Amino acid sequence: MKAAFLPDRGVVKVTGEDARNFLNGLVTSDLTDLAPGMGRFGALLTPQGKIIVDFLITEAPAGHGGGFLIDVPRALAQALTDKLRFYKLRAKVAVENLSDGLGVLAAWDGEPAMKPDLCFADPRSDVMGFRILVPVDLKAKVAGLIGADLVDSAAYEAHRIRSGIPRGGLDFSYGDAFPHETNMDRLSGVDFDKGCYVGQEVVSRMQHRGTARTRTVKIILDDLAPEPGATIVAGDKQVGTMGSAAGQNGLALIRTDRVADALDAGLSLSAGGLGLKLAEPDVVRAAPKKTVA
Repeated sequence: MKAAFLPDRGVVKVTGEDARNFLNGLVTSDLTDLAPGMGRFGALLTPQGKIIVDFLITEAPAGHGGGFLIDVPRALAQALTDKLRFYKLRAKVAVENLSDGLGVLAAWDGEPAMKPDLCFADPRSDVMGFRILVPVDLKAKVAGLIGADLVDSAAYEAHRIRSGIPRGGLDFSYGDAFPHETNMDRLSGVDFDKGCYVGQEVVSRMQHRGTARTRTVKIILDDLAPEPGATIVAGDKQVGTMGSAAGQNGLALIRTDRVADALDAGLSLSAGGLGLKLAEPDVVRAAPKKTVA
């Protein structure tokens, strides 16, 4: 088993008697039955349905003060704290940014020998393993306790990319992407049966009408990796944007209809003059060719 401390992740805590209902009315995931040792993947959206921040969330056990701990990009932890404080109005909740004292250890390729208190399975995919919330100075100790070899965070990034899990800021831009475009609907990040939340109407409409035409997909690089953000073309037509890469594996945000047409026409894909191909071509060939109204 491998484990890596992720320096780009922070932790925000929400406590108080209204915390569960408060969060459940804001985010895309259903927190009704969330309990210690469990995790959810979700996001806070704009009213227009675009992602402000995505995150993993767990409930803290009573021994750690209860409440909810949100595993979030560290660069956005304070902004999320401020946003939640803005939304709370009269709700009996308190919001703290704990990122200076608490971070995230990711563990994968096996089962932990034991599960610390703030450990939960990554809900996005079984291959993503576990998340453990720990102070940075305890990362080596906790890795030893769970029976994992402590490796560099770059190893986790390579694993994430191979597994097809998008990362905000690299594979999509916060404030500019819908949940469907980042595959949140396929990664257990959106509950379509829960009640209202910010941006819910737009997300539900895209789901029920099947109008998502842009998706994040896994790609295989012919040689060197194009820069993140490089335009992907097929012939003379723009069909997507390059995301993150590690070795020969990468992620890209593509227009499924345009790429399906390019593949049917026998056109190759490239970005910045560097060749690439889809790891799973059938994903776009089977996609309905519809447009967003």
